[in-house]
Amino acid sequence: MIRDAAGRFRFGPALVLMLAAAGCAALASVTSGAYPLAVADMLNVLAGREAADPVASMVMMEVRLPRFLLGFLVGAVLAVAGAILQGLFRNPLADPGLIGVSAGASLAAIAVIVLGSTWLGDWIAFAGEWALPVAAFTGGSGTVLLAWRIANRAGQTSVATLLLAGIAINAVAGAATGLLTFYATDEELRSLTFWTMGSLGHATWDDLLVGAPFMVLALVAAPWLVRPLDAFLLGESVVGHLGYRTDTVKKVAIVVVGLGVGAAVAVSGLIGFVGLVVPHLVRQLLGASHRVVLPLSALLGGTLLVAADSIARVVVAPAELPIGLMMALIGGPFFLALLLRIKVT
Repeated sequence: MIRDAAGRFRFGPALVLMLAAAGCAALASVTSGAYPLAVADMLNVLAGREAADPVASMVMMEVRLPRFLLGFLVGAVLAVAGAILQGLFRNPLADPGLIGVSAGASLAAIAVIVLGSTWLGDWIAFAGEWALPVAAFTGGSGTVLLAWRIANRAGQTSVATLLLAGIAINAVAGAATGLLTFYATDEELRSLTFWTMGSLGHATWDDLLVGAPFMVLALVAAPWLVRPLDAFLLGESVVGHLGYRTDTVKKVAIVVVGLGVGAAVAVSGLIGFVGLVVPHLVRQLLGASHRVVLPLSALLGGTLLVAADSIARVVVAPAELPIGLMMALIGGPFFLALLLRIKVT
């Protein structure tokens, strides 16, 4: 039996199914694309043997493998961040963009693109290819800290104020982004447009080196929040009665989300809906316990993003669609269905 008495999937069978799906997504990600690779070549390269196709080794090790690893990490951390925020706000419609981290990262990255010939030019020349991801990470982290400072009064953090602060920061960052877009040249406009659509097309081992430590740190820290987030489902006052320090839980949650999402946006651009769709789907299938929701959201989020990236590479090959568009095509209808379901219930 793979379902319990309530009709929900059991954890063990669901984990096996998701691991199988992740394996299929990994295989598709490594072998598909404008230059298809044979499975035998892939296995030979992984085993350290010489592939029959001499180009296969280079394509796999320098292009496909870092792209798969980066895509899986980005999807996992976005989904886990969404699950944490939905638990913290006790709202299934919460996602990482709610507290302004995505808007802040986007604004900083677009500033680097548009203001490269002004006073930022010297810093951009010094930072080189790291300028865009460093700026995005700094912008995302900075907006999270700003929202937290606004919501913090006398050592206590109000979740409602944090939500309103995030909405206000999103509005201001959106206006500033629009202003920079207005002054951008045609070439800059093209660059910032593609960045805001999200892409894993330029994934390299260097990108992994920059973003992976922060994303892995966020994923490793997330399990500490399992029990407190379960307590939040019963009400904020219950958290303290169960022995947890409520404000410490909020701080850790905000830091984990800011750290992980800031790094993800820095290396991949804006990719929406993963943090909204995946945790909600896991919760519907397996229940609301964060002991289940957090690890399976990470697995499903990574699998979904890698699968979407594989599709984006083959539907218009040899070109590729921005992965942000693919996720919007998947997440948009799901979001509308979610809104309609809430309206009905």
